Amino acid sequence: MRLFILFLPLLWCIPMSSMAQGDIINEVKESIKAGSSKELSKYLNSSVDVTMNGDMATYSKTQAEFILRDFFKENPPSSFTIVHQGASKGGLPYAIGQYLSGNNTFRVWMRIKNEGSKYLIHEISFIRE
Repeated sequence: MRLFILFLPLLWCIPMSSMAQGDIINEVKESIKAGSSKELSKYLNSSVDVTMNGDMATYSKTQAEFILRDFFKENPPSSFTIVHQGASKGGLPYAIGQYLSGNNTFRVWMRIKNEGSKYLIHEISFIRE
């Protein structure tokens, strides 16, 4: 019984952890759907790998916000949907989405890491299909 009481608080943390993963994906989805680099930057890690049409570079959070702002300005969103989400073998959450802008379709891929007490985007890609 004592063992159960010791582990009971840990059981409450498990759903909260997965809920936090889902929350960031939903928040990021809404930010991308709105084409808001400012809102999206709230969920970026301090260093972010950003890929735009095959060109990948590592940026600071502030630099990544400017890159995303320019992308959204050149490609205003018509719609954005998450088509798949899951976790890697190591437990890192990820999501794959489809971003539509006019006649252009982009595959969006993001990898999320737990940084301290919250989940943040570590890598994000926009690849024209």
